[in-house]
Amino acid sequence: MLDKLDKRILRELQKDGAITNLELADKIGLSPSPCARRVKQLEDTGIIEGQVTLLNASKLGLKLTALIQISMDRHTPDRFDVFEDKVKGYPEVIECILITGQSADYQLKVVVPDMEYYQEFLLNKITRIEGVSDVHSSFMLREVINSTALPLNYIQNN
Repeated sequence: MLDKLDKRILRELQKDGAITNLELADKIGLSPSPCARRVKQLEDTGIIEGQVTLLNASKLGLKLTALIQISMDRHTPDRFDVFEDKVKGYPEVIECILITGQSADYQLKVVVPDMEYYQEFLLNKITRIEGVSDVHSSFMLREVINSTALPLNYIQNN
């Protein structure tokens, strides 16, 4: 179980994964050594999986974000494996999820420079994957919430 200090550590690290142990310890009210031990324990248990640097897509010229719903012709493990292996190799795909409750089987989040690039990507990569039978695209107009932070408010304190 996580206690109040663990939750505070996780909240701070979700805000800024590059925070130093000294700064983190100061923010949560611990001395540096116990703070480092707690972070290490959270890593060892797999609660903290790693750290990443978030980039600004727009400043890198990636101005178009598409959500693509994809239907497969057959629902077999082989079809799904082929599709998943293929999209894992496309750096434009920043998220791929198998979904239910829709007519589609997968939803992809794709980031590309512009509509011309998107058309090329869709026609020459996605629609050519074996088993893809239907594709519906939606385009992001405005980002209202963009967070990588997981909610921790449901965790009861020890």
